[in-house]
Amino acid sequence: MKKATTEGRLFQYAVRFKKTITLGLLCLIAAVTLELAGPFIAKRVIDDHITGIETTWHQVAANEDKYTVSFNGNFYKREDRMKQGETSLGSVSLLQVGRSYYLTDNQVSQTGKRSVEEGMVTVKTPEGTEVTEAQKLNVSDLYSFFKPEQSPIVWLLVLYVVLLLIAAVFQFGKTYLLQKASNRIVEKMRNDIFQHTQEVPINYYVNQPAGKIVARITNDTEAIRDLYERVLSVFVTSIIYMAGIYTALFLLDFRLAALCLILLPVIYLWMKVYKHFGTKYNQVVRSTVSDINGNINESIHGMPIIQAFQKEDQVRHEFEQMNERHFVYQRKLVKLSALTSHNLVNVLRNITFVAFIWYFGSSSLGLESVVTAGLLYAFVDYLTRLFNPVNDIVNQLPLLEQARVAASRVFELMDQHGEEVEVAPIAKYKGHVQFQSVWFAYDEPEYVLKNINLDIRPGETAAFVGHTGSGKSSIMNLLFRFYDPQKGNILIDGKKTLGLSRQQVRSHMGIVLQDPFLFTGSILSNVTMNDPTISREMAIDALKAVGADRFIERLPNRYDEPVKEGGSTFSMGERQLISFARALAFDPSILILDEATANIDTETENIIQQALEVLKRGRTTLVIAHRLSTIQQADNIFVLENGTIKEQGNHQSLLEQAGLYYQMYQMQQGGMKSQLV
Repeated sequence: MKKATTEGRLFQYAVRFKKTITLGLLCLIAAVTLELAGPFIAKRVIDDHITGIETTWHQVAANEDKYTVSFNGNFYKREDRMKQGETSLGSVSLLQVGRSYYLTDNQVSQTGKRSVEEGMVTVKTPEGTEVTEAQKLNVSDLYSFFKPEQSPIVWLLVLYVVLLLIAAVFQFGKTYLLQKASNRIVEKMRNDIFQHTQEVPINYYVNQPAGKIVARITNDTEAIRDLYERVLSVFVTSIIYMAGIYTALFLLDFRLAALCLILLPVIYLWMKVYKHFGTKYNQVVRSTVSDINGNINESIHGMPIIQAFQKEDQVRHEFEQMNERHFVYQRKLVKLSALTSHNLVNVLRNITFVAFIWYFGSSSLGLESVVTAGLLYAFVDYLTRLFNPVNDIVNQLPLLEQARVAASRVFELMDQHGEEVEVAPIAKYKGHVQFQSVWFAYDEPEYVLKNINLDIRPGETAAFVGHTGSGKSSIMNLLFRFYDPQKGNILIDGKKTLGLSRQQVRSHMGIVLQDPFLFTGSILSNVTMNDPTISREMAIDALKAVGADRFIERLPNRYDEPVKEGGSTFSMGERQLISFARALAFDPSILILDEATANIDTETENIIQQALEVLKRGRTTLVIAHRLSTIQQADNIFVLENGTIKEQGNHQSLLEQAGLYYQMYQMQQGGMKSQLV
C-alpha cells in the first residue's frame, strides 16, 4: 500500500476537525466578502454622488422630490433621475474643468478633453470639438447641486461602517475557530506520537538519543502547530482574499483583471523554487536542532563525569560545531528569504502598477475616455489590496517549509513499527516459567543466547550468574518481552508469551533494577505509580514491610516527601527500598531482581536482604547477581557463559561440581578475605 505524502498526512489530521475548520472558513469568506464591498461602495459614492453631478440637468416645473434642486429661481433634476413621462422644460450641462465647475445652457459631451477661456468651455472628442458659453459656479451655487447627494453619501458610508463591524465579528470567529482547530490538531498529533513512543520496541530507543526523540515530540510538533495556526490560516485567508479581489477586478474590467492573472504562475513558480532549496536547508537545521538537544541532554546527565575528567573544552567544542552548522544553514534560509520575499512582492507590485498606468494611460485616458474616477479609485484600491495577501503568502514560505520538514521527521518516528497497547486483564500467574530451546540476537547472526532451556517452578527462586556479557540480562529482557527470541518459545504457566500482548505479559510481573528509577512526585506516588487500585494504606504497608520507614519517618513530609527528577535527593539504598516497596505494592506473581544489591554498601545490604526476603515470599523470583553471597539460598542457580548454560543446581551442588561457579565463588571469597586483612 502506497504511503501518503507528508502533505497528505497533515491534511488527514486537519480533516478530523473539519467541522470547526469549515465554520472558520465560512466566517472567513463572509468577512472577505464584506470587506471587499468597500471599494464598490466607494466607487458608487464617487461616480454616482460626487462626480455624478457632471451630467445633463433638466428643468422641471416644480420641486417634486428630494432629487430636485433650486438654482436661479428654476428647478432642475439630473437626467438619470428623471421619471418616466416627466416633462423637461429645457436642459443644462454641468461639467468640471480643472478644479472649477461650469454650467452651460447647451448639452455637451461629458467625455473628452476640456478647457476654458474667457467664459467659453471647449470639449474635444473623437467626433469633433464643441464650444459653448458657460457660467462658473461659486461654492454656494455648487452646493445646491450637491445637496441631494448628501443623504445617499451618508447612508452609503453608514452601510460601509456597518459592513466593517460585521466583518470584524466574522474575522474574530475565523481567527478563534481556525486557531482552536490548529491547537486541537497539534494536541491530537502530540498525543498520537507520545502514545506511539510507548508502542515502539525497546531496541529503537537503544539506537536513538533521548534528546532527539524529545525534539521530535516538542520542537517539531511546535513547528507543525505554527503551520496549522499561522501558515495555513494565512494561506487560506490570502487565497480567499485573492479570489474575492480577482472576482471584483473582473467585474470592473475584464482585460486588466486578466493581465493581473500573470501573478498566479509567478507565485506558484517561486513557491516551487523556495520549496526545493528551503527543504534542503530546513532538513539540516531540524536535524541539527535534534543533535543539539541530544548533546545537551547527555551533557547535563553526564556533567559530574565531564567535570571530573576535565572534558569541558572538548564538550564545548562539540557543541560549538553543531551550533555553527545550525547558524550556517539558518543564514542560508535568511538569505533565501531576504533576497526574494519582500523584494519579489515589491517587483511584482511595481510591474503591475506600470501595466495599470500603461493600460489606462494609453488606452483609457485619451479623448475617447469612458473611465470614471470611481472605477479608477476602485481598481487602485483592489490592486493595493491584492498585494497584501501575496506578501503574506511569500512571507509564510519559510515557516511552511520548516513545518513540512518537521512533519516529515514526526511522521518518520510514527512510521516506526509499533504494537498496539493491549491491557485487557488476564488471570494471575501461578509463576511457572519455561524457556524452550531459545536463541536470541540483538543483531543477527551474533546470538547472545544459544539454545537456552529453563524450567522454574512456581514459588522458586532462580539465580543467574556469569561474567559480563554472558547473557544474564538478555534472559530477563526476553521474559519481560522487551525483545522476542528469533528461535524457541518462552512459556508462563504453559502459555506462550508471544500469544499475549507485551502489556499482558508484564501485568503480573515486577522488576527491581540495579539503578532504581524514581519519578518526579512524592514517595507514595512512586510506590503506587498513581494506580487507583493501590491505596495509600497499601503503599505505606509496603514501605514498612521492606524497612523503608526507617528513613522515611525522619523526613519532614514523611511519606509525602517530594521526589525530584531521578530521586537525586535520596541515597542509592533509599531509592532501592522505595523500588522494592513499589514491586511489593503491585503484588506480582513473578519478580525479577536485576543485580538489585550490586551498588549497595555492606551495611545497607543487610537491610536490603531483609527487604528481599519479604519481597520474594510466595513469588517466583528470578535474580541476576554479582555477589554470590546473596543467592546462596536460591532453589536453582544457572551459570551462564557466552550465552549458554554451563552449570545448573543449588549453591552446595555447584560447589561440589568444582566448575565455573566454584571458581567464581573462590575468587569472591578470596577478595573478601583480602579486604578483611
